[in-house]
Amino acid sequence: MTSNIDMDAIVERLQRLMAQAPLPAVEPGTHYGLPAFKVGGKAFVTVKNNETIVLALPIDRKEQLIEMAPEIYFQSDHYVGWPALPMRIAAIGDEELLLRLIEAWRFRAPKKLRAAFAAG
Repeated sequence: MTSNIDMDAIVERLQRLMAQAPLPAVEPGTHYGLPAFKVGGKAFVTVKNNETIVLALPIDRKEQLIEMAPEIYFQSDHYVGWPALPMRIAAIGDEELLLRLIEAWRFRAPKKLRAAFAAG
């Protein structure tokens, strides 16, 4: 099953959601040659292809999410043991995706930025 969502549309969706948060100091860029968003120079979300994005999250959190919603979150051999969680972009609604983006941003953001964001 191939998705007709293209990578540009995924990037636009991610940008729109992050603007809603609003997450500070987000920089568009690339991570291993793929479209990504970074904070403090570290990628927290990468668009792997037109079906999958990868979030930076702690390993124990990955396991919780995979258990909670295996139709959205999954593990591939490539990511075992790494703080990166692949997910099916078409399977997740905006509300949950925004929560995960905030979580990934917090995981990668420098302490001062996290404190400023928490303070609102």
